[in-house]
Parts: sequence; C-alpha cells; structure tokens
Amino acid sequence: MNRINLICLGVRSMEKAIRFYKDGLGFQTDETSYSPNVIFFNTSGTKLELYPLNLLAKDIDDENPPAGSGFAGITLAYNAKSRAEVDQVIELAKQAGAEIGKQPQEAFWGGYSGYFKDPDGYYWEVAYSEHFAFDENDMLIF
Repeated sequence: MNRINLICLGVRSMEKAIRFYKDGLGFQTDETSYSPNVIFFNTSGTKLELYPLNLLAKDIDDENPPAGSGFAGITLAYNAKSRAEVDQVIELAKQAGAEIGKQPQEAFWGGYSGYFKDPDGYYWEVAYSEHFAFDENDMLIF
C-alpha cells in the first residue's frame, strides 16, 4: 500500500469550493455543474475530490460524526519549478479568493515557499527548491 489515489476535502459549500478550485485556480474536471454530489479534479498523479463536509463526517460515523473546525494538522502542497512560479501561484490563489497565510519567503530548509488557505480553511504550501526534480508526470522525485 504505497500509493495515494485520491485526496478528499470535505467542503461547506460545493459551489464556492468549485468556483475556487475550477474557476480560480484552474483545476481540470469534466463536471459542468456547480452543485454536484461529488466532484473529482484531474491532477498529475493524485486526484482531488470535493465532497460536502457534513456527508463526509457521516460517512466516517453515521451515529456520531466527527465535528470540529480549525487546523487539523494537514497541509496540501504544490511544488513549483521556480521562485517566480511560487509567486504566480500565490497571486493566482489570492485572486481566486484565498487568504494568504504566509507570503512567499526564504524557508528554513533552504527553499522558497508561502501558504494560502482555501475557502474551507485547508492550507496549501507553494514551494520551490533548486533541489526539486520532477518525473514525466510532474511528480516530485525525492
């Protein structure tokens, strides 16, 4: 079991989340509706799924769905191929309505990165390092 096929984000508003990811950030999907039961975005490698938060919680435990809000100790990442791309993606996210959590800057690990928060509070790191290498599917090679 050394694979992640899908990352599912529970969202409070499908329409708002779809507008952010599809229209704002340019994520690709065949879905045309802004109010589907579920939506899948095609990315290089792993698919991104959006699903109503309350239904996701009920799917975990119908009798006692997990509740809560705030930082859950998870971030998503977009690894860029240049410092300029980091700045461009952070600006794109800002134009799409994201809250910028950390402006791009030199990172303690020797790279360059910043953070934005999507409409449901999920944090995305946008990072670059001269040591990053990518395969033919734009997946990061370590």
